[in-house]
Amino acid sequence: MNIRSIKFGAPFSIFILAYFAFTNHGWIIASPLLYAFAFMPIVELLINPKEKNMSEAEEQVAKEDKLYDIWLYLMVPFQYAALVFFLISLQDTTLTTIEYIGRIAVMGLLCGTFGINVGHELGHRRNLYERNMAKALLLTSLYMHFYIEHNKGHHKNVSTVEDPSSARRGEPIYLFYFRTVIMGFLSACHIAGEDQQKKGKPIFHFSNQMIQFQLLQLALVVIIYFIFGLKIMMAFMAAATIGFLLLETVNYIEHYGLERKLASSGQYERAMPQHSWNSNHILGRLMLFELSRHSDHHYLASRKYQILRNHEEAPQMPTGYPGMMILSLFPPIWFRIMNRKIDRLNQAG
Repeated sequence: MNIRSIKFGAPFSIFILAYFAFTNHGWIIASPLLYAFAFMPIVELLINPKEKNMSEAEEQVAKEDKLYDIWLYLMVPFQYAALVFFLISLQDTTLTTIEYIGRIAVMGLLCGTFGINVGHELGHRRNLYERNMAKALLLTSLYMHFYIEHNKGHHKNVSTVEDPSSARRGEPIYLFYFRTVIMGFLSACHIAGEDQQKKGKPIFHFSNQMIQFQLLQLALVVIIYFIFGLKIMMAFMAAATIGFLLLETVNYIEHYGLERKLASSGQYERAMPQHSWNSNHILGRLMLFELSRHSDHHYLASRKYQILRNHEEAPQMPTGYPGMMILSLFPPIWFRIMNRKIDRLNQAG
C-alpha cells in the first residue's frame, strides 16, 4: 500500500457532502454540486495538468496494490446507503420545492459519478463478482444496458458513425442526448439478441441479459413505490435520469468530432489514442478514478484505472472533465473552441 492508492479515497468526500445535503436545509444541500461544478472546474483552470506516466516498476506495484480495488468495491455499499438515505430524506415534509429538487440533483450526481463511472470500471474486469458489482451500481441509475452496449458496442464502434455514444462534429449535446439514449438502448437490445442466437436460445427468453436487466430495474422502482410512494419513486427516477445524462455528457466530450478512417477492406482502423479526447488534469483524474485518461482506456480497455497512461498523440481537452461538461451545455461556445481544435488536429495529421 502506498500514497498513490490512498489518494483515491478522496472521491468519498462527495458522499460526506451528500450526507450533509440529505440531513440539512438551505444552501448546504447544493454543496456537492458546487464542489463538482464550481470548485473543481476553477481549480483545474489554475493547476497545470500532469502528463507524467508511471515507470514499469511503479505500474507493477500499482497493479499488485489491492487498495485500488477496495476503493471500487466500497462504492457499492456506499452508493446503496446513499440511495436509502436519499429516499428517507425526501419524507421530510418541511422541505421547500428548491430543497427537494436540490436533493434529487445531489443523488443524480452520485448516480453519475459513482453508480455509472465506477460501474464502468468494474464492468471491464474479468472476475464475475466484479462484473456483478458493476451491474449493481448501474442499477441505481436504471441504466444497466450500458454494461452490454459499452463493452460490446461502444468499444468496437467508437469514433465511427455506427456508435451511438460518439458525438459528431456540429452535433449539439441536446440532440446527442436523444440519439445516444435511444440508439444506445436499441444497440444493447441488438447485441443481447445476437448473444442469444449464438447460444442457440430464443431472443425472448429469461436468459437474455436485456430482459433480466429491465426486470431488475422494474423491481427496484416497484419496491421504492411500495415503500415510499409515488412522489418519491418519481424523484428517484429523476435522479437516475440525471445520472445517466451525466454519463452521456461525458461520452459527448470524450469523442466529439473524432473519426476513425474506413479502410478499403470495409473495416475501420483500430481505435488508437488519437480517437478519444484526453485530460491529464489532476483533480478530475483523482475524483473520477482516472476516467479522464480516456485515450489509453480505449487503446487498451483491460488496463486498470490506476495505471492508465498519457499518450503524446492523444488530443488534449482544454480543461478537465467538470469544466468541459459545463462548456458542452453552451453549443455555440463549444463549437467555436472544439471545432478549431479538430481542424488543427486534422491539419497536423
